[in-house]
Amino acid sequence: MHKLPESAGQEIGRLDFRTSPDGYRHWSISFAGPVARLVMAVDENSPAGSGYELKLNSYDIGVDIELYDAVQRLRFEHPEVRTVIISSGIQGMFCAGANIRMLGTSSHSHKVNFCKFTNETRNSIEDASHHSGQTYVAALNGTAAGGGYELALATEYLMLIDDGNAAVSLPEVPMLAVLPGTGGLTRVVDKRKVRRDLADVFCTLEEGMKGKRAVDWRLVDEIVPRSNFDERVTEKALGLAALSDRPEGEAGITLDRLERSEDENEIRYPFITVSLDHDGRSATLDIEAPDSDAPADVNEIKKQGVNFWPLAVVRAMDDALLHLRFNEPTLGTLIIKTSGDSSRVAAYDALLDANRDDWFVREILLYMQRAYKRLDVTSRTTFAFVEQGSCFVGMLADLLFAVDRSYMLDGQLDDRPAATIQLGELSFGTLRMSNGLTRLETRFLDDAESLDNVHELVGRDLDALESLEAGLITYAPDDMDWQDEIRLLLEERASFSPDALTGMEANLRFAGPETLETKIFGRLSAWQNWIFQRPNAAGSEGALKLYGTGKRAKFDRGRV
Repeated sequence: MHKLPESAGQEIGRLDFRTSPDGYRHWSISFAGPVARLVMAVDENSPAGSGYELKLNSYDIGVDIELYDAVQRLRFEHPEVRTVIISSGIQGMFCAGANIRMLGTSSHSHKVNFCKFTNETRNSIEDASHHSGQTYVAALNGTAAGGGYELALATEYLMLIDDGNAAVSLPEVPMLAVLPGTGGLTRVVDKRKVRRDLADVFCTLEEGMKGKRAVDWRLVDEIVPRSNFDERVTEKALGLAALSDRPEGEAGITLDRLERSEDENEIRYPFITVSLDHDGRSATLDIEAPDSDAPADVNEIKKQGVNFWPLAVVRAMDDALLHLRFNEPTLGTLIIKTSGDSSRVAAYDALLDANRDDWFVREILLYMQRAYKRLDVTSRTTFAFVEQGSCFVGMLADLLFAVDRSYMLDGQLDDRPAATIQLGELSFGTLRMSNGLTRLETRFLDDAESLDNVHELVGRDLDALESLEAGLITYAPDDMDWQDEIRLLLEERASFSPDALTGMEANLRFAGPETLETKIFGRLSAWQNWIFQRPNAAGSEGALKLYGTGKRAKFDRGRV
């Protein structure tokens, strides 16, 4: 297996994001009618890496992989669940946040990717609350510190036990010389609407806040005496459940373990193959069209379950992006290709669009949106190559507007028909970026005429020159130049600084309005990335390294 590069810190081993409740070490799920309880009781002796223990319900990437899986399963497997309560199985401690020893000893790249994945998981919780009718409640039956409070902030209602001890805090600045890494600062002021001056006080207090002041400052929604805490949490959960549009009497879809096989040069899923070119520092993700016709109706969709082609594709794509992010960090260019019967893709796309109000189809489309967002924030150059035999149609055509550049062959290299693309309605309102816009709205920002013009092209097979004229692709090399153009493109990209490319790409991808999500990824992730490398935090005499030793960190006092 390809060796990961040496780094200044400890690398977590190769990660597998496939898990299920029977393999959880840190979480458990229980059900009572429309309410599910997701209980965090971290096994301190089961970290994802070595050299640290997960004490006080602190977490690492392994804990969050389970949480992400649980959120997915609750959405797909339990349509009857309308409210999810997150609580702790450890008396007096909800969650102490990201494990400090892990942060102090792991490599820089792992810390950044860990924070990014944790952000995405928190966003998926909010997505479930806002769009799936599955509202999350934080039952803080003990102190929530740092990332523990950030997890609570991702829910829609925070209930803090009023026992004289339990508090909420974001102590990273005074204690560790870093920032809350999973959206805490942004959610405090943007989501909780905490006044800026009060937020400044809160974020510089190691001990945090509790009791009535936590409610008055909007840090939590409610404090509840220990004597009736469980009763009040259940009452609130049932009240929120009554507001949901989740279906009654419907069976869920089991998320069977995702099929995947791999060797040093290839990762294979149903309908997706990822080819790894370590010498060229690139990976090619090839999505295959369905091998059968689209089901007749929504009932047939549900019978197919995880084998329904759009769901199978999005599950594989999601896993592949995570696998590449954590396990293949030197493959800096991601190429997306498609292959197969375009008419079948169009039929599946129309089926999704026609049944978007069904709960299961809605979940597939929301999952697709989340997976495409993961592509948007990936720290890799992304290209799409539209070749003969490709099927960039509908939901797959939207990938052309997610990548940094797209190249479409004008002409034929063999006797197969020339390449075409076809737009679908999902690209005009359903599949949105973190900025709240569709990718086409972002592409044609404040250009309503161009957007209207391309909307009129829905359902048409567009050749390379038509696609280029409509602004749907970047370049259309002809058959004489295609191979040389692509070779030079990949060689040039591989020669640039990965750091400079990451900064450039992230700046260019998110035109348009700023939202909670774009602030978290665009601002917080960038600054957290930088701060994690500063000696004040990560140096030999920095706060992360000296935490728990009794020694004070030595800071470079210069403001830069």
